[in-house]
Amino acid sequence: MNNSRRDLRSRTQKRADIAADTRPRTTLSLYRYVHIDDTQEFQDRLYTAWADFGCLGRIYVASEGINAQMSVPTECWETFNSWVQSQPELQGVPYKLAVDEGSISSFFKLSIKIKDKIVADGLDDGSFDVTNTGDYLTAAEMNAYVDDPEAIVVDMRNNYESEVGHFTGAITPNVVTFRDELKKTPELLTVHKNKKIALYCTGGIRCEKASAWLKHNGFKHVRHLQGGIIDYAHQVQAQGLENKFRGKNFVFDERLGERVGNEVIATCHLCRKEPSDTHYHCQNQICYTLFIGCDSCVEKKNGYCSFMCRQIDYLPLAHKKKLAKYFNEYVRKRKPFQKTRLSTKY
Repeated sequence: MNNSRRDLRSRTQKRADIAADTRPRTTLSLYRYVHIDDTQEFQDRLYTAWADFGCLGRIYVASEGINAQMSVPTECWETFNSWVQSQPELQGVPYKLAVDEGSISSFFKLSIKIKDKIVADGLDDGSFDVTNTGDYLTAAEMNAYVDDPEAIVVDMRNNYESEVGHFTGAITPNVVTFRDELKKTPELLTVHKNKKIALYCTGGIRCEKASAWLKHNGFKHVRHLQGGIIDYAHQVQAQGLENKFRGKNFVFDERLGERVGNEVIATCHLCRKEPSDTHYHCQNQICYTLFIGCDSCVEKKNGYCSFMCRQIDYLPLAHKKKLAKYFNEYVRKRKPFQKTRLSTKY
């Protein structure tokens, strides 16, 4: 079974094509845990409709549901929404609209893939009740938890996400995958087992699963932020609430972040001195490491994360192919790139 729809255009061509399409777009995310009997049929149904609407994005489909980050031509929004709400699996599904569209397109192609799970969490869902999740928190309630010295606020995202933005006083585990965080969090929070605990993530999907996992591990007072940081930002603005989120919200699309708080709380990974929260991918395609760079360092290194990466990119293509094969087989799998270690206090 073909588990993905392939777009055979080059990355350069995709960027050129979307740049030529000047229509305003609406970036959103949506997810739902719902049983899907035939994932192949569901994938085909989504792709046929969403390609016709001009949608772009990264969508994962599994027998347990759907997880989508995407953009829709704004002029097609009503048609898109009507179609989504007419699908039995998606009726009533909420959208999390982007806080800031940014100056570049959030996506350059439409990719819909069939996965074992809509989030790679490493859990055996049959071993606990995944529906026994914590209650939701509104933005106002989240602020109350942040201000409550007896409450614990936990960031359920990866360290490179919390490095550029997080709630005041939140615990930010030093992990590089959600799978790792679920393994470590019950032990990390053992001393807080009887306290009120608030979980948050980007759009709500990770902290929803995490709340069920913590309840399974004996944590009784677990709640999670409804709609994640994205919806929190909208509620704060609409209701005139104090913004307790510091810095930028990392997003998994071409923007790599959207401004929520005014502060810049991270530091350039290259000089380790200048404040910066702008992410880049190393221009060396073999490396492609995600790093934070200040304007000066990025200009000096021409978008590379190191002098070595810059020199490697000057090599003939045949040499780079050999290096890429070695790097992928022996380096990347054995030692994933580690971001700056985070503190739990700011």
